[in-house]
Amino acid sequence: MNDGDVSRQIQQMVRFIRQEAEEKANEISVSAEEEFNIEKLQIVEVERRKIKQEYERKAKQVEVRKKIQYSMQLNASRLKVLQAQDDLVNSIKESARKELLRLSNDKRGYKKLLKALIVQSLVRLREVAVLLRCREVDRKVVESVLEEAKREYADKLKVQPPKITIDNVYLPPPPSNADSHDPYCSGGVVLASEDGKIVCENTLDARLDVAFRQKLPEIRRRLVGQVGA
Repeated sequence: MNDGDVSRQIQQMVRFIRQEAEEKANEISVSAEEEFNIEKLQIVEVERRKIKQEYERKAKQVEVRKKIQYSMQLNASRLKVLQAQDDLVNSIKESARKELLRLSNDKRGYKKLLKALIVQSLVRLREVAVLLRCREVDRKVVESVLEEAKREYADKLKVQPPKITIDNVYLPPPPSNADSHDPYCSGGVVLASEDGKIVCENTLDARLDVAFRQKLPEIRRRLVGQVGA
């Protein structure tokens, strides 16, 4: 084989090697491109999911804040309604207290009422000896009806008239004015057993409180329509 043949064979081998190298390079390039595209798509998908999750998280936060705000506004409205009801209830109760004062100023009617309250208290206690406490301004009226009250109680229960001692410690006086915040009593009596273990509070204020507690649900039901109107 001469030098020309050797040179041609070498060139053919070089071209073959170069071609294979180029083909291999192309394959590597195509494979790398595919891997890059796949990885890029994976990264894009991961980021898309993150963005979606973040959006959903913020959307939930917004929804929660809306619910909290609505709940706060609803509670504030309910509190306003309840406050309006309480104001009306208190004004009704205050009007009733003023009526009690007018009642205690009616001498004839109040005298009968005191006797009835004493008899009622005696019936509840059913003691042979009791201590009676009243307002200082009512002492003379109480003394004037005491014997009659004892007889009425004795006739009603068919027992001996009880011993009643008027206490020298008095209930609070009537209010000095309509806006007074000092302790006061609108009238009535408090009776207790001699040992003080059994007490019957039969003041006008106590009776008003009891009546008001019993009627309060009905009063509130009637006021709901007025407040909401």
